[in-house]
Amino acid sequence: MVKLDWKAHWVRWVLLLGPVWVFDVLGIIWAMLALWFDATRVHWLAGLLAVAFIVGCVTLFVMLRPIRRALLAVSVLLLLVIIWWNLIPPRNDRDWQPDVAQLARATIQGNQLTIENVRNFDYRSETDFIEHWETRSYDLGQLQGADLFLCFWGPTLIAHTIASWEFADGPPLAISIETRKEKGESYSALRGIYRQYELYYVVADERDLIRLRTNFRGERVYLYRIRMDLAGARAVLFDYLKEVNRLAEQPRWYNALINNCTTTIRHHALHVGEGKPWDWRILANGHLDELMYERGTIDTSLPFLEMKLRSEITDKAKDANTDPDFSSRIREGLPGRAGIATTDRKK
Repeated sequence: MVKLDWKAHWVRWVLLLGPVWVFDVLGIIWAMLALWFDATRVHWLAGLLAVAFIVGCVTLFVMLRPIRRALLAVSVLLLLVIIWWNLIPPRNDRDWQPDVAQLARATIQGNQLTIENVRNFDYRSETDFIEHWETRSYDLGQLQGADLFLCFWGPTLIAHTIASWEFADGPPLAISIETRKEKGESYSALRGIYRQYELYYVVADERDLIRLRTNFRGERVYLYRIRMDLAGARAVLFDYLKEVNRLAEQPRWYNALINNCTTTIRHHALHVGEGKPWDWRILANGHLDELMYERGTIDTSLPFLEMKLRSEITDKAKDANTDPDFSSRIREGLPGRAGIATTDRKK
């Protein structure tokens, strides 16, 4: 009887304290890296703070008894780090790299959309370019639909996504959700989880965004026509533009897990009632085309592998290069948007 009571006692404590142990262990690892990356740019001091935090947690585990008191004390310490970390302010006044130096702003009057600081660079290499920041106008009555690019630089599990809106009377408007890097910075997925990069919406000509990736970065790029009626495409575009204007006034942090190029697209779609249920391929977005095919978001008249093969525009982008008809040429032969409304719903 005593033996059964002893077992029940430990089972109860494991069930009670197990989640706290998980929180503390994972939290200690996260907090150590947060202090290393975000506490200060003085490396020796950041390292000292990270080591001191670990030593403090270990000391609490060793010195405090019963163990639940140590777990509680470490949890409080972690919460203090979390509060500090969430109070680190993003900024718009850093020494930015030239390709992200300007912030776009959009104004809408009736059906007339005007956007300042549309990027349209002339590239000689990935890092050697002539800057062109343009003010462009778009007639929203000429909107034809929305497209999505998937860009692969290596492993196929992860891709970069770029949304684009096609207009009958002019070039498409492409928007890429990226990190806003300072001069001397490079991208790191691990650093992207912390407060290292501000969020940046690159509002650009497709010849800039896509040619940069296919012709100079050596990426493979696929273009998919989204089966969404014009009212939905317009609503998602408006939600994007609201965020573009908001970022010009109030910067936000990029986060590689929860606020990245694909999760943010989903947030925009959810805001306007166009979102779909969560799926693991939203994070492993290299398989996003499979998910869209399963849900009928892209053309399903062809077998998936054939449709994917026809959707790759890498060689077409290389051939089009600086052609003013770049966007038309990369769309030649693409699967279409069959089955969607071709006119806007009542506004």
